[in-house]
Amino acid sequence: MQNSQMQVSSYLGWSIFNLLCCCFPLGIAAVIYSCQAQSSANMGSMENARSASETAKKLNIAATVIGIIILVIVIILYAVLIAHIK
Repeated sequence: MQNSQMQVSSYLGWSIFNLLCCCFPLGIAAVIYSCQAQSSANMGSMENARSASETAKKLNIAATVIGIIILVIVIILYAVLIAHIK
């Protein structure tokens, strides 16, 4: 593996986590771009790999933020529902 290939991260693990736990639609897109980044890096197209990697990173950030917001909303609604029932 060349040094330049080691600098491009695919964020595949983070993408799979977001796919399963946070925001399914953005997770799918992030997995696609992560795989594209890996494929481009393996073919030696480092510019395409960097571009796909950056897109995967942005999608993962968005999916994580949305997932956290949804989790907070669910917790608040659950707390209000429990308080209302008592």
